[in-house]
Amino acid sequence: MLIRFEAENLFSFAQAQELSLVASKLKDHEDGLRLIPGTSGLRAVPAALIYGANASGKSNLISAFMFMTCAILFSHSRWSPDDGVPRVPFALDDESNDGLSRCEVEFVVDDRRYVFGFTFDNHSFITEWLYDFPEGKRRKQYERESNEVEFGQSMRGAKKHLVEFMRPNSLFISTATQNDHIELSKIVGFFRSIQFCDTLAVSPATVGRMFTDGRVDVRTIAFLRDTGTGVVGQEQREKKLPERLTKLGSRLREVFREQLGDEYADGLHIGDNGAEMMLRHQGSKKEYTLPLRRESAGTLRLLVLMGEVLSALDKGTVLIIDELDTSLHTLVAEQIVELFSDPRHNPRGAQLIATTHDTNVLACKHLRRDQVWFCEKDDAGASHVFSLAEFKLRSKDNFERGYLEGRFGAIPFAGNLGALLEAKAS
Repeated sequence: MLIRFEAENLFSFAQAQELSLVASKLKDHEDGLRLIPGTSGLRAVPAALIYGANASGKSNLISAFMFMTCAILFSHSRWSPDDGVPRVPFALDDESNDGLSRCEVEFVVDDRRYVFGFTFDNHSFITEWLYDFPEGKRRKQYERESNEVEFGQSMRGAKKHLVEFMRPNSLFISTATQNDHIELSKIVGFFRSIQFCDTLAVSPATVGRMFTDGRVDVRTIAFLRDTGTGVVGQEQREKKLPERLTKLGSRLREVFREQLGDEYADGLHIGDNGAEMMLRHQGSKKEYTLPLRRESAGTLRLLVLMGEVLSALDKGTVLIIDELDTSLHTLVAEQIVELFSDPRHNPRGAQLIATTHDTNVLACKHLRRDQVWFCEKDDAGASHVFSLAEFKLRSKDNFERGYLEGRFGAIPFAGNLGALLEAKAS
């Protein structure tokens, strides 16, 4: 369970900005809310939608969270010791590049609440901390100051000798996990389970690589059928490639394995024989089988999105989608949000975070005010994040109309584009 995320001096965020999934005390519906362990009755929402104008910082919020996740998973194993920390500080003032950046996240693993965070500059991690909250009281697991780590009494497993392996540009939690620390590996497993989906334009080749066995979840096919795509089924057809292409693929995999490791090599499918996925469509009198190159952009993106959505729902993990509405009809995007809010479809407590421009989804009956977030830039170019729950509204108010009227901010202001073009032409 994800509770909140905070970033400071990172991408377009100059000051600390927080996205919280803690349900407010507003008297909205309670579909899909789940208790947060170690709190006095606080609950987490199943989904959060982020609105804002183009270039307001919506995607940067996801990028900041992705950066934090990558630092946790890979700073020790993949970052070069000589390359420092690949951060992107706020660029629109003279002090940010010399100042520290900060990330912090609150989450739940095995029914225990944790807070983890770190500060860093272009060269190294400066501080790092991990606390848990048994019975609601904060307890130190460890605190890092430069290259020194102080451990709490409750921190179990080998630890002190792991500090010797820690580099200035690697997190201790990443170092410990690479050296098989059991307790911290459980925590890192939470971040490894987070699914990021930022594919806006999906090609047939991309879909084909995702479904290398030629099969799509039957629930995805049912969703495509019910949303009017014309798809009613799927087929597999054997794919046999020329021998020269198969040999080329084998050579490339060996190069990838030597230079980048097994994970990248195993993900390379050039020259693979196997099954090719085809989709069946209903015609006037019979069904017709079409290759993926004949499918619309919306159908292809739905194949990818629904695969991610169903995976998150089945596992109870966090799914983060950039531009949920791209190539999707409003009702389809709304149904995806509703899946996470319905305990029948989401019994394991999966959560959805998505950016979108589709204001029609604001009318979704399963969407609470504290699930709607806005992102906008101030006059200095810094992004700010805030919730619809901060405004005095009634649950029956028309949120979409209020947003489009500018009552909540976070909308583009284009001025009179026609007059601008006329003036330029003259």
